[in-house]
Amino acid sequence: MMPKKIVLAYSGGLDTSVILKWLLEKYGCPVVAFCADVGQEEDWEEVRRRALAVGAEEVIIRDLREEFVSEFVFTALKANAAYEGWYLMGTSLARPLIAREQVRVAREVGADAVAHGATGKGNDQVRFELTYAALAPELEVIAPWRQWEFEGREDLIRFAEEHGIPVPVTREKPYSIDANLFHISYEGGILEDPWAEPPEDMFRMTVSPEAAPDEPEYLEIDFERGVPVAVNGQRLSPVELLSLLNEMGGRHGVGRVDMVENRFVGLKSRGIYETPGGTILHTAHRALEHLTLDREVMHLRDSLIPRFSELIYYGFWFSPEMEALRAFIEETQKNVTGTVRLKLYKGQAMVVGRKSPVSLYREDLASFDRAEGYDQKDAEGFIRLQALRLKLWSARKGRA
Repeated sequence: MMPKKIVLAYSGGLDTSVILKWLLEKYGCPVVAFCADVGQEEDWEEVRRRALAVGAEEVIIRDLREEFVSEFVFTALKANAAYEGWYLMGTSLARPLIAREQVRVAREVGADAVAHGATGKGNDQVRFELTYAALAPELEVIAPWRQWEFEGREDLIRFAEEHGIPVPVTREKPYSIDANLFHISYEGGILEDPWAEPPEDMFRMTVSPEAAPDEPEYLEIDFERGVPVAVNGQRLSPVELLSLLNEMGGRHGVGRVDMVENRFVGLKSRGIYETPGGTILHTAHRALEHLTLDREVMHLRDSLIPRFSELIYYGFWFSPEMEALRAFIEETQKNVTGTVRLKLYKGQAMVVGRKSPVSLYREDLASFDRAEGYDQKDAEGFIRLQALRLKLWSARKGRA
């Protein structure tokens, strides 16, 4: 059954501009171009002009920056989520939000189909389509990269030239870029060789650590229930706060990651990431938790970080298991309130102080110079009980 109207997740680049034209030709129905502003600093009026020139019935642009930071970035921050230990998942966090808004737009305009420009080799196709399935299973999903006859960029360029598609087309594309308010990612092209060092002129958000200032910069971040709310005593909105930390971290070269990751579809991929503000926030948040979280609660939560991160990376933001995990994470954050002081220097964000009105740290108990409230003789029985099974294990080994 042919769709009556399609909403396309449109970026204004070569791929989605070709997809827009291809959809119009193949399905012969109106196509609405939906654009999500998640902080990628596009010229949105130019994007609108391109889409209309190709033939879009309507162009809908939504500012999703506050939702992106408050609902998605800060939720991941509260869980200390990092895929395979390093990747803070800027792209992974943006996709379910974009897909959710795309579903809203489809319902507003009366569309019965949605389309995206993700390739058949990457993770984004999964993230878009799992979100569609969770929020609007009645919508038809169109994934052109898995359906059309084009095999690569050269085919798209030729199609764009033949159809007069107004996009900046070049045949030389050294790498692929995805940007939002949380990060910039680079992959493909010259970066596909995992032995090759990325060129310094590639980076957009951070200076190289070697070129960073020779003097460190100190800052303080205030948290309330796990959420950052102020920098150096100034309360800021989520977008303002992250933007400021991006600027501060960027000028000190903080937040670069170069890793080979395991895609959900089974391939390995080399990715380069810049996440200056996010790196500062994760470092500060973790330090405050060490002051305020009970040991067993922290260890239990930490055991779930890999799973929570996988769910984000794989595209299961809207799923029953994610809802359950988020509820647990929120419970752990009730007392993660306080202030962390950091020093930014030559690519590093170092914690140099932390304080909290609900701290579990007791200087009188921790001190080597005082013994109030702690009888050191009690440790003797504690150690004896812990050692019992080791003695039994050792005796058995001696008999073997």
